Amino acid sequence: MSIAFIFPTKSLFASSSNSGFTLCISAARRTFSSTSTLYAKKKMPPKKMQTAPKVLWGRPGNNLKTGIVGLPNVGKSTFFNAITKSELGQAANFPYATIDPEEARVAVSDARFDWLCQFYKPKSQVPASLTVFDIAGLTRGASTGVGLGNAFLSHVRAVDAIYQVVRAFDDAEITHVEGDVDPIRDLDIIHEELRIKDAEFVNKHLEVVKAFTKRGGQSLEMKAKKEEEATLERLLKLLTEEKKDTRKGEWTNKEIEFINTLLLLTAKPVIYLVNLSEKDYLRQKNKHLARIKAWVDENAPGDLIIPFSVAFEDRLTRMTHEEVVAECKELNTKSMLPKIVDAGRAALNLINYFTCGPDEVRSWTIRANTKAPQAAGVIHTDFEKNFVVGEIFKYDDLKELGSEAEVKAKGKYMTKGKEYIVENGDICFWKAGRK
Repeated sequence: MSIAFIFPTKSLFASSSNSGFTLCISAARRTFSSTSTLYAKKKMPPKKMQTAPKVLWGRPGNNLKTGIVGLPNVGKSTFFNAITKSELGQAANFPYATIDPEEARVAVSDARFDWLCQFYKPKSQVPASLTVFDIAGLTRGASTGVGLGNAFLSHVRAVDAIYQVVRAFDDAEITHVEGDVDPIRDLDIIHEELRIKDAEFVNKHLEVVKAFTKRGGQSLEMKAKKEEEATLERLLKLLTEEKKDTRKGEWTNKEIEFINTLLLLTAKPVIYLVNLSEKDYLRQKNKHLARIKAWVDENAPGDLIIPFSVAFEDRLTRMTHEEVVAECKELNTKSMLPKIVDAGRAALNLINYFTCGPDEVRSWTIRANTKAPQAAGVIHTDFEKNFVVGEIFKYDDLKELGSEAEVKAKGKYMTKGKEYIVENGDICFWKAGRK
């Protein structure tokens, strides 16, 4: 069996003619007088079907958050400290060392941003960031309130994507809440607890909707409630009978829009972070990896698996930049934290545009498929309310051509209106009217 994972050196793992009237006459072998009212018609090609973009899972907006999830003592808080370069996470060798979630922003490494800063030489540089939460450890029975179950699940509900840390290292000095190291059992526990809690929530919501639809009637509100009822029934079947996560079902855009309002735990994208010992990480081998991949393929097909080592990442945080570079070169490896951050942003469908000038170069975070007024509104709500136009050009064009003047000379400097969908790497100047 061939298995691919994301390691430092391997990836996981994608005319008509102007003579139209004359031509038609000739083809039909007809002769018309100057008073003829019969005109030959061209056969037009069939219209292309316009497919609406797929509605994204999750809350609308740009201030989205990722949460670190896992059983106790799997390395969550140490990972949080490493990725945020802080000491906020309460790492300790006992369950529930973390009770209240910690929050921090992680700067996003972006070669485009670095180049723009070198090019414009601004007084201020503001990179993009990703908000990360360290959440208390989940235990078996959390869906019924065992341990910190209810608090844990409410904290998971508040985030938009999940980093699920899976322990795949043996260490007699670090206890495991279940007694031994078994990543598949741990994956099953979290999968079950989130799914059971969602099923309970959906069932309660369905009861409320059914009480409404029993009244009958033909109003638009009744029609909408009946559609909700049908979606909830399908959702409950998916969770309880098929035992699948919400995001793995087949849903229409309209159904996804409704499901998004429920903030379900199993609708959130998950990235599986397999925590290896430093030794296994450096040699790129671990006895649990094949089983973990098989589990994800069966239960969460398409979700990303990233093996890494919390111990190694924690060690790097205690070094200077020069020492990190030297250490990674000597060991022929690199930190996986930038890839983990990028994966979190990709799971949330986050992209960036830039505003650039001598005063500031700044990277702004928006969701994919965001239109110009809403993208401008990330800077200030007045830009969205009073949006006029956006002056847009591409990062790649600026880098290739060497100056804004040359970008304009080549016709690459564009004026875009309210329907323009901002693309990743756009450089934008917004124009807004007065209130």
